[in-house]
Amino acid sequence: MIRKFDFLVIGSGVAGMSYALKVADAGKGKVAIVCKTTLEEANTAKAQGGIASVTNLEVDNFEKHIKDTMIAGDYISDPAAVEQVVKNAPQGIRDLVKWGVNFDKNEKGDFDLHREGGHSEFRILHHADDTGFEIQRGLMEAVRRHPNIIILENHFAVEIITQHHLGIEVTRRTPDIECYGAYVLDPDTQKIDTFLSKVTLMATGGTGAVYATTTNPNIATGDGIAMVYRAKGTVEGMEFVQFHPTALFHPGETHPAYLITEAMRGYGGILRLPNGEEFMQKYDKRLSLAPRDIVARAIDKEMKIHGLDHVCLDVTHKNAEETKHHFPNIYAKCLSIGIDITKQYIPVVPCAHYMCGGIKVDLNACSSIHRLYAVGECSCTGLHGGNRLASNSLIEAVVYADAAAAHSLSVIDQYTFNERIPEWNDEGTMSNEEKVLIAQDMKEVGQIMSNYVGIVRSDLRLRRAWTRLDLIYEETEELFKRVKATKDICELRNMINVGYLITRQAIERKESRGLHYTTDYPKHAYDHK
Repeated sequence: MIRKFDFLVIGSGVAGMSYALKVADAGKGKVAIVCKTTLEEANTAKAQGGIASVTNLEVDNFEKHIKDTMIAGDYISDPAAVEQVVKNAPQGIRDLVKWGVNFDKNEKGDFDLHREGGHSEFRILHHADDTGFEIQRGLMEAVRRHPNIIILENHFAVEIITQHHLGIEVTRRTPDIECYGAYVLDPDTQKIDTFLSKVTLMATGGTGAVYATTTNPNIATGDGIAMVYRAKGTVEGMEFVQFHPTALFHPGETHPAYLITEAMRGYGGILRLPNGEEFMQKYDKRLSLAPRDIVARAIDKEMKIHGLDHVCLDVTHKNAEETKHHFPNIYAKCLSIGIDITKQYIPVVPCAHYMCGGIKVDLNACSSIHRLYAVGECSCTGLHGGNRLASNSLIEAVVYADAAAAHSLSVIDQYTFNERIPEWNDEGTMSNEEKVLIAQDMKEVGQIMSNYVGIVRSDLRLRRAWTRLDLIYEETEELFKRVKATKDICELRNMINVGYLITRQAIERKESRGLHYTTDYPKHAYDHK
């Protein structure tokens, strides 16, 4: 079946929905949001801490936010991208409020601002400790109300459509690759439909699920990045995987692991060994409020030195009622596994959290493929450089969604639907036996990535990961050609592609920088001391 939409949005977090609302308001045609599960299940909804924006002009300013971002990014952030996000952040906040998102306010009626690691001022807007969930709720209600937006839940984008599908050879040196839409798997018919579009936006989120333990939901398999890479688009910065220093250590929960927000350290939480000993003074003068890469490496090192499977976060010295008020969800979650955080330490461990790299885009969110935009965690705007500053990602998604909307609205009249695109050829069937192979390979990819391409790397580990992934890649591609495409095998292909890109780009970076730390090129890891 062929379906036509003026704007095709693949992904339904803050990035995809912000863009959809902006272009739908312009009334220039039909907008479709393709969502591989339900609207509710996006990485956005898991973000606890908040969203960064300069709002208290008495003490804060754009220059301070820009400087904090550059420092956290280890000075490989793109200054133009940093300036664009920081200076447009206040308007992004106004847009979210207009769409129905609520942020906590103090008794004076001003935003109640938190401070997080790496920030020099209090500039984190939040909604209790479930800010992402509140942003997702507000935007979901807005898109569901909008007459120009069609929401297609449980639909899975398999590939983006380019000249390649017309039989034209496309390589990484082809200068004018164009996107004409996507092939999308319909859950009801189990058939792959042809979605033609004038412009396409990739907003598929992150890659955390390629690791054995992650704060991301299972759906974060890097689909958009993999699709664009296979279509010969430019992908960069993949070596910079952010490991959140403090996920709740609870061995039964790995996908997703429960996040203990950065704001808890901003609130005064202290990292300790299980015996109560502090350790961050050995690594950084900012102690528990150092940027995430430094804190995650410090925890990783302490766990290895002492043979521990976790360290602890301590808020027992804080007022119990205040702790419950600020962190109601964390309090309830820990209580459910027998930990009263007002009296006991919280066991924490680093795990895969955020991808700083992705589909390379310019200031208008245009990828290297014409008519294809990328926004949010699947994109590489240059904002994060070597390491993302806490709470910069949600505002980046809103600001770049606005830039993508403005640009695509200015050019969409130049485009038409490409009617010559052939329908998907899906001969072949799949047996249960092969589903077992897919499940096993997914588990193996997670173990390879966590063991060899984790917080601390080496050339030997990276080469081993490359060899193992290459073998699984060959087997999976052979299987994919023989069988009917399903969500499972498509996700596995994407996970392998993403794992390969992280590993290859890590091998290519012959230095320790930001989140990429390798024992073979050890610029001393704690160089902010």
